[in-house]
Amino acid sequence: MDRKEFLTQLGLGGLSLMVSAYGFRQDEAEFPKVRVPADKRNFSSPAIEKAITDFKSKVKDPELGWLFENCFPNTLDTTVFLKATGKVPDTYVITGDIDAMWLRDSSAQVWPYLTFMKTDATLQNLICGVINRQTKSILKDPYANAFYGDDQKVGEWKDDLTAMKPGIHERKWEIDSLCYPIRLAYHYWKLTGDATPFDDQWKSAIEATLKVFKEQQRKQGKGPYSFQRTTAWATDGVPLAGYGYPVKPVGLICSMFRPSDDATIFPFLIPANFFAVVSLKQAAEMVTAIAKDKALAMELTGLASEVETALKKHAVVEHATFGKIYAYEVNGMGSYNLMDDANVPSLLSLPYLGAVSPDDTIYRNTRKFLFSEDNPFFFKGKVAEGIGGPHAGIDMIWPLSIIMRGLTSNNDQEIRACIQLLKRTHGGTGFMHESFHKDDDKQFTRKWFAWANTIFGEFLWNVFVTKPHLLA
Repeated sequence: MDRKEFLTQLGLGGLSLMVSAYGFRQDEAEFPKVRVPADKRNFSSPAIEKAITDFKSKVKDPELGWLFENCFPNTLDTTVFLKATGKVPDTYVITGDIDAMWLRDSSAQVWPYLTFMKTDATLQNLICGVINRQTKSILKDPYANAFYGDDQKVGEWKDDLTAMKPGIHERKWEIDSLCYPIRLAYHYWKLTGDATPFDDQWKSAIEATLKVFKEQQRKQGKGPYSFQRTTAWATDGVPLAGYGYPVKPVGLICSMFRPSDDATIFPFLIPANFFAVVSLKQAAEMVTAIAKDKALAMELTGLASEVETALKKHAVVEHATFGKIYAYEVNGMGSYNLMDDANVPSLLSLPYLGAVSPDDTIYRNTRKFLFSEDNPFFFKGKVAEGIGGPHAGIDMIWPLSIIMRGLTSNNDQEIRACIQLLKRTHGGTGFMHESFHKDDDKQFTRKWFAWANTIFGEFLWNVFVTKPHLLA
């Protein structure tokens, strides 16, 4: 069996051949200085700077070294604002070109730095501040997804029909908005043993999370949340008086929006429910160990078990080509939506979030579906292939999907191909973007999108530590 046939059988033929066909720069050309100068950076971490030095000294591809230096510290360089009230750190984190803090993005932006805290106390303090700020935000409104640094600032969305409060940027209910802060808190605690951020306020935020999750199971009716917006963009509003299409209360949790901030079609968003199961179990472990509240822990684990059981019954569908796969959205009545969106949680990202094993048979089948033309948001063009989503439009590939493909792969050829595609498609800027056109990487959205930059750095660092030969 030759290499082309072998890769094709793995489902990597097109990706690898695309890489081979276009080639990549491997010379010693000088690359422009595009990273923010040291005296203009919002925060500097000695541990991260050392990681950059180590990477560049050992990875002989100068373009990868340049990209890593630009992208990995981008969150720290440009988006974090650390202050303190007494000895309590408070860190506001913007997404980049939008001056607002998403619970999802802020968690994901600092996530790759967690393992560096052990050698950098200032970095640990910064991340502790993110946890504190997220707790405060959740207590302000657990249905909101994004907040301002100024608690009195009034949201700019004048045409939103929902219960807005000062300090809230946007009020799109997404399950992952409450899962990401738990994920960050849990791993911060596991890595440091520091329980300082997990006080009574934090416990109240966990209780608010549990309350919202139960409300959005819709067992007692529609619940208190609704959302409508006067807009020409259908994905920015929720139908049927802002409550969405009907669901059958089967134990799953409704999410009116996806992690892309686009409205769901069927409210039971499967990857977000998988994420909720993981987060509820993590919260239960923390509540037991730190707050010593066995009753709350039992409620958390009980809901996790209920959602997990419902996923086994309602999340899997039979595909004519790929067999049993996970649906993206369902309604509990037998209707389902087969697709994926590049934003995390996605079906592709389930192993990354600890929700399923990468060797899970249904996940493997789903993965084959995701990288096929049967996924309506899988795009393949002249410069790359990858998954996008409705948010940026047809033919727009999200680097996040290529990064996640690499992070969830155990195949060296696939990982290497993902690295090379990302290296080729930064549009000459030295940074990742929200999305780029499948035929022209210089046609991109969001020049400054810190999550994409930092998770690309996470991917490169992970390969550097575990499979350095793939960076040769």
